[in-house]
Amino acid sequence: MLPALPDGDERELESSEEGGGAGEERRPERHGSTYHGLYGYRRSAQGAAGGDGGAGAHTPSTEDFSLTLLDTNLPAEAETELRGFIAKRLTKGALFEGMGSVASVGLSIPESKVGCYYCRFQQENLLEMGTLESDPNAPEYVVCFLGGSEKGLELFRLELDKYIQSLKINLDLEQKNLESCVSPYLRSWFEDAICPIQRVVQLFQDKLASLLHAALSYTPVEVKNADERTEKDISRFLAAASLQGLVQEGTMTSLCIAMTEEQHKSLVIDCSAAQPQLHNAGSNRFCEDWMQAFVNGAEGGNPFLFRQILENFKLKAIQDINNLKRFIRQAEMNHYALFKCYLFLKNCGSGDILLKIVKVEHAEMPEAKNVVTVLEEFMRETAVA
Repeated sequence: MLPALPDGDERELESSEEGGGAGEERRPERHGSTYHGLYGYRRSAQGAAGGDGGAGAHTPSTEDFSLTLLDTNLPAEAETELRGFIAKRLTKGALFEGMGSVASVGLSIPESKVGCYYCRFQQENLLEMGTLESDPNAPEYVVCFLGGSEKGLELFRLELDKYIQSLKINLDLEQKNLESCVSPYLRSWFEDAICPIQRVVQLFQDKLASLLHAALSYTPVEVKNADERTEKDISRFLAAASLQGLVQEGTMTSLCIAMTEEQHKSLVIDCSAAQPQLHNAGSNRFCEDWMQAFVNGAEGGNPFLFRQILENFKLKAIQDINNLKRFIRQAEMNHYALFKCYLFLKNCGSGDILLKIVKVEHAEMPEAKNVVTVLEEFMRETAVA
């Protein structure tokens, strides 16, 4: 089951997920300001109550640990509340190294209640040396990113986990580095981890259907004349829109190989102009309909809505794949079911892609392979006609 929409977006998606719906009643969630907090975390057998940072700098617990504030853009009162929240989670053993969690927290800020991603981690070089196991006092850190809603941030939890990986590798808490590198990196979390999908939607607009088609069909994509951020944004969009992890790994690998061998079908994106120019672009009715859902949502500028639409796009694609596979199994013994397969492929809007996927999956199954071959002939004849 996919996560629900951020608060206030459920009604919006109902009208837009298949490409329809008017914009008159749109009230997209406002994510408001975004915040961050970085803490040093030390476990101590001697107890943490006698820390050197003053009354508010350390939070003792029954497990004997200390939390030391290293960097934040929260007001003082809200930061103290956040530290108390993190301390409770640490006491319960609810923070695992390198695995982020998402919760809703109430703080003394204008937004009152916000989504909070939090993660405990250690510097990469210390992990490689096994320092944590050999020295229980080795420094660890807890990072918090706050903004939007809990449901909204949950959609981006994996992206935020990856964002923390870069922090683990590059973390150097000398004061000079903290101010020049670490603090700007923490302040940029929302723009860098949450907004790429939104930026791609705004950049491609009605050309987004070709990008969705490339992601769904595992078509190789080449980006030319783009700045570094735009190239990364496109790559992240394609990764988020693909069915990786939702279809069998062997199927995905075979599709990637098959599409890579068809070099003339590679999608080339030229970003030298204000609007990207696409060469060898493919599309279908399914992707056109979902592109319209993204365009309809662009007015509100809500990155959480865009991600939810993308998740629903993938869910519908998986449902169509499963339906087609079920029809193919029936068609192995029933000619009427074969006709149902044909009608489904004709009407679903993405028959070209679905047929490629099931063809790879059924390559070693003679009866099913025969059904797919017949369906390919039907589709070719229909296209010519």
